[in-house]
Amino acid sequence: MATLAVTQRADLTDAQWAVLGPLLPGSRLGRPPEHAKRTLIDGIRWRVRAGAPWRDVPLAYGPWQTVYGLFRRWQRNGTWRTVLAGLQGRADAGGLITWDVSVDSTVARAHQHAAGARRRGDLQAEPPGGNQAEPADHALGRSRGGLTTKVHLACEQRQKPLSIVITAGQRGDSPQFRAVLEGIRVPRPGGGRPRTRPDRVLGDKAYSSRANRAYLRRRALFARAPVGLTGRRDARGERQFANGSALIMSIPALR
Repeated sequence: MATLAVTQRADLTDAQWAVLGPLLPGSRLGRPPEHAKRTLIDGIRWRVRAGAPWRDVPLAYGPWQTVYGLFRRWQRNGTWRTVLAGLQGRADAGGLITWDVSVDSTVARAHQHAAGARRRGDLQAEPPGGNQAEPADHALGRSRGGLTTKVHLACEQRQKPLSIVITAGQRGDSPQFRAVLEGIRVPRPGGGRPRTRPDRVLGDKAYSSRANRAYLRRRALFARAPVGLTGRRDARGERQFANGSALIMSIPALR
């Protein structure tokens, strides 16, 4: 029985490419490239989805060196960030972003070879950070799971990412709350300042610190506790939630 080729199962559709293509940098003058940009991007997406080494990217997407070269080049010059911002602006203009923003984090186990990374990025043959500042610890730290990285994410209710902050795995969630919210910058199609203010911010009790509430008040944001807040505090002085529900921070209708 014939099966669907793995190199075609999740490639970009024509409709997706029609949206993505105009956001990409134009081709340079001179001889046209041997491999189409769409094919190389499909190769990057295959590798990210499969988690395989770059050398295992199927030849149908082109040489792995070319696929990786495009990924790394756009990582260093900020193209991927520009593309993400463009997609966010387009989605917001189409009413596809629900501005009830959830903030949370997850921990990813680093590869064992990451333990040998240089401590100083400026001593590497190729600085790792591109046009963005590279954390001094390379976002690697020791936690219960070993060498880990923590991803802090602000996501709207239709699962579109709005802001991402990367820290070492042992870093706490609450201190990154402000950084994640201040990373939200969705461009407006008509120009002007990007939108940075959600309608509501949702987070679990890890973010219900006094510092975070004070930050919300300084931005004219109001916080209210969810139903089920008992008012009791545990041994560390933290409030206990009767039903484990999320803290909901309501924001007035200001943009």
